[in-house]
Amino acid sequence: MQTPLAEILRPQSLDDYIGQKHLVGKGSILRLAIESGNIPSMILWGPPGVGKTTLAKIIANTLFCPFHSLSAINSGVKEVRDVIEKARQTSGTILFIDEIHRFSKNQQDSLLGAVEQGIVTLIGATTENPSFEVISPLLSRCQVYVLRTFDEDELLEIIGKAKQHLEQKLSKAIDIKGTAALIRISTGDARKLLNAVEMVVSQMNTDANSTITITNEDVSRIIQQNISVYDKQGEMHYDIISAFIKSMRGSDPNAAVYWLARMIASGEDPLFIARRMLILASEDIGLANPNALLLANACFDAVNKIGYPECRIILSQTAVYLATSPKSNSTYMAIEAALGEVNRSGDLPVPLHLRNAPTQLMKDLSYSDGYKYAHDYQGNFTQLQFLPDSLQTQILYQPSDNAKEQNIKQSLRNHWHGVYDY
Repeated sequence: MQTPLAEILRPQSLDDYIGQKHLVGKGSILRLAIESGNIPSMILWGPPGVGKTTLAKIIANTLFCPFHSLSAINSGVKEVRDVIEKARQTSGTILFIDEIHRFSKNQQDSLLGAVEQGIVTLIGATTENPSFEVISPLLSRCQVYVLRTFDEDELLEIIGKAKQHLEQKLSKAIDIKGTAALIRISTGDARKLLNAVEMVVSQMNTDANSTITITNEDVSRIIQQNISVYDKQGEMHYDIISAFIKSMRGSDPNAAVYWLARMIASGEDPLFIARRMLILASEDIGLANPNALLLANACFDAVNKIGYPECRIILSQTAVYLATSPKSNSTYMAIEAALGEVNRSGDLPVPLHLRNAPTQLMKDLSYSDGYKYAHDYQGNFTQLQFLPDSLQTQILYQPSDNAKEQNIKQSLRNHWHGVYDY
């Protein structure tokens, strides 16, 4: 398998490292700590492709420390304990955990003792705010360093390094006539930028030309044609979650677990998946099966506690359950209809009999007069007008054609005959 350009050009020393001058430039706080040989456990917080993993490896190389790397996507408590046990046999071990925000609370708890005792120096990388995603006891034992998105000059420097390497590799000149498209597509992510450069050069390289000429139009055309290869987290990220949701809405459990597997394999945040299922449980299933919302909520909580890799089972269970549940969007349509009515008719007054009357003045103004307490009546129900006067017969909730809601419809018809036309 060919080594990606982003890996080939990964800097090996602080002098080669591009960007983050506020952290690793001459005389900066983290560089001074590295040069002193006494680094704290730390959390590197920044967007994708800004050099978090690279910086962790450079620190280990500079200090000649044993280096162990784990990914929160496919590692659990067992793998953490294995590394800690190995670290007891040596000194100065650095444990790098990529995407540490995807570790569950229990997994993060397993790090505490080793970090506190100095058995390992933890370097965690995260794209999420560690104040919310890293447990407080662990966060208090770490310094947090914020990495910034590459600016245009730094991206141009990266393009220059890529161009130089590829010219030597291909023994051809590369003429990049415009960099605007490359910079736009990269969104400040060096990995995405190098993937784009490598793909475009590969597509434009033919035996017939001695010079590879690349324009902004070439870049846009080639990346668009190969978007799924270029960036799993770009358009494909949204396409796949869309396919996943539509498969569950369409009651196809086979397609649902397939698209779920695609997201898990690409390292999608499991909480993102669980959050979308939570929305679907109410929007697309609703009162046809109220337990769907309960299960989806339990799934979200469990995924938050457990994390990868075990949470894939919980995600699968929930996806299949939602896909095979009866469907109704009646409550979604009801709130949309109600919001539409509010937008159309404005702030209509609350009927006097529904108003609160905590003071004598309000009572004198007839607030709450005529209100009927439902529990004073047989079946805990009595007809009373609850909508503003101009909307008193308006139907906003229309039950769908499923067993549970047909029972609801019959109950509404019995209670509200002569008011709402159910």
